[in-house]
Amino acid sequence: MKKKIQLIQSGITLVDNGWGGFYRGGTYLLIGPRKSGRTLLALQYAMECAKQKEVCLFFTSMRPKDLMIHASSIDFDLQYYMNQNLVIVVRVAPPSDLYGVGNPDDFLVEYLNDIVTVVEQYQPNKIVFDELTPFIGFNNINLLQDVFVHTTESIEESGITSLFVLGEPATPLANSVVDALATYSTGIIFLQKKDSEPNTYQGGEMTITPNIGHAEGQIKSNYFIEPYKGIMVDYKPRKTSVSSDKTYTPKKEFKYKSLADIELPKENYSISSIYSLDDFKLILNNQIALYKSTGQVFSVISFKLDILAEQNGILTLNQLQNAIRLSTDKKDKICVLNNKVILLVIRDDQKGFNSLLSKIKANLPSVDPNFLSNVIQYISVYSAKIDENVSTADDIFRQILSEEIPGNKVLGFN
Repeated sequence: MKKKIQLIQSGITLVDNGWGGFYRGGTYLLIGPRKSGRTLLALQYAMECAKQKEVCLFFTSMRPKDLMIHASSIDFDLQYYMNQNLVIVVRVAPPSDLYGVGNPDDFLVEYLNDIVTVVEQYQPNKIVFDELTPFIGFNNINLLQDVFVHTTESIEESGITSLFVLGEPATPLANSVVDALATYSTGIIFLQKKDSEPNTYQGGEMTITPNIGHAEGQIKSNYFIEPYKGIMVDYKPRKTSVSSDKTYTPKKEFKYKSLADIELPKENYSISSIYSLDDFKLILNNQIALYKSTGQVFSVISFKLDILAEQNGILTLNQLQNAIRLSTDKKDKICVLNNKVILLVIRDDQKGFNSLLSKIKANLPSVDPNFLSNVIQYISVYSAKIDENVSTADDIFRQILSEEIPGNKVLGFN
């Protein structure tokens, strides 16, 4: 069965003009300091949803009356849409005292799990959580990632588009927490205020950065807050050349923009687990920083395919890549470099490694014993050493690219 991946208007001008909107079922983060316009932008997103006659579930710690006053400043009659059940406001009380509980992380897990329960109750088209920062102060960032992935996947499976609002991280630990969530988001909107009085709205610079899809890439623009209109930007879409004498300018007015039909896989994996080299290094650098700050272990494994395998028509690099992709978890990351498939695994145990190899063998083009005994002699596996001497992704890649050096541990794919 084919399903269409759609771009939908977000109500956020830079996103709509630059990317064409949000992907339906995507998970987006909105990050910025206090008084940068985060809540106003979230309200614009909710207003666009309501105007399209879709339901937005709006989590907030603000009093409904205060939220309505906030909305009125951008000419958004929140009460009207609440009466129409197009905007459902759910007030959440942030955890005020975590020191009185045995394990604060377990307490926060329950908060995040409750999001799924409420979403299942109301079945909205979109959600806003303004803001999520008080609920993600985990000590165990690995646990935070697992719970966040579970939460977002449960929401995404229903085709719900989410916008999570976060405060700008002010400490290295807070930055690690935000990075952990950003890894599993579709895209990020970052607001940077202009130098002004701390408690005033003056606008600043808005940056939208894709993590999955949105081939237009990162886009920046100045933004300002206009009373009774909302957050405006000075961005103008670039003209894209389609021939030597013609140009095409993307349309600004649309309800939905459908992409080409995509056959969505039934297997339990994410297409987005395959990354470009630059994106893979960025994720790997974040993982290294997480390891140094929290001790969270991970593995980087390189699967090298002998060029003779392709030359002799035994196995192609794409076939090996596909077998690895089918064998990994959604949170694992894959990158292809030359004749190697490089895998970032967010765990580090021998049992898991052996299980992974067994799965890859089972997902090769044939499980015929004669084929397997022939093909595995062309595949070698190298596990990079992760310790305190590793500072950047380039340190790991140097290990991988120099794997033939005597003394480096290269395993046969047995």
